[in-house]
Amino acid sequence: MKRGLLITFEGIEGSGKSTQIRLASEWLKTRGIGHVVTREPGGTLIGAEIRKILLSEGTQSLEPVAECLLYLADRFQHIAEVISPHLNAGEIVLCDRYHDSTLAYQGYARKISLDLLHRVWTQSGISIDPDLTFLFDLDPRVGIKRSLEKLKAARLDESRFEQESLEFHAKVRAGFLELSRLNPKRFVVVDGSQPAEEIHSEVIRRLQALL
Repeated sequence: MKRGLLITFEGIEGSGKSTQIRLASEWLKTRGIGHVVTREPGGTLIGAEIRKILLSEGTQSLEPVAECLLYLADRFQHIAEVISPHLNAGEIVLCDRYHDSTLAYQGYARKISLDLLHRVWTQSGISIDPDLTFLFDLDPRVGIKRSLEKLKAARLDESRFEQESLEFHAKVRAGFLELSRLNPKRFVVVDGSQPAEEIHSEVIRRLQALL
């Protein structure tokens, strides 16, 4: 049995990742292609508890290094429990956020050493790199507004990052774009300001090419 594919969906808050991962999953289902949809943080029971700490408004005082280590703990648990087993079963894994988010948010924006993050990732012994990454690029002002409206409608206390400054989110966006520049074969950068259906069509074209 061939190893499955890890496809990640990245972007700033409100960039449309969740919508596009749902649409991609529906497309795969109609074709009978085995896959699983998951997310970070929170893709496991342990991760769900970590997510509460990381995204709640009540934890604004969390130190950047502590925040970073919590994201990494969530990720390694997620790989062990969800991602690796499904890939080994030959399935496609669609993941809403992954290691590039840590590099963009905690590395480029929080200024945690990128070299340190790289060494932890490569020396962990269980890290898995994505086969394809969709980056939905969007003006942070538009994304934050979208995200806050969505959280309010869902009555979710997960707006910790939405409370950050526009300068912070601009750094995150720049970090993502730099990662895409450094990894052009893996990244597909999509204009997140387009209508959802147009973005979906572009995602499907890339998925068809990969499959």
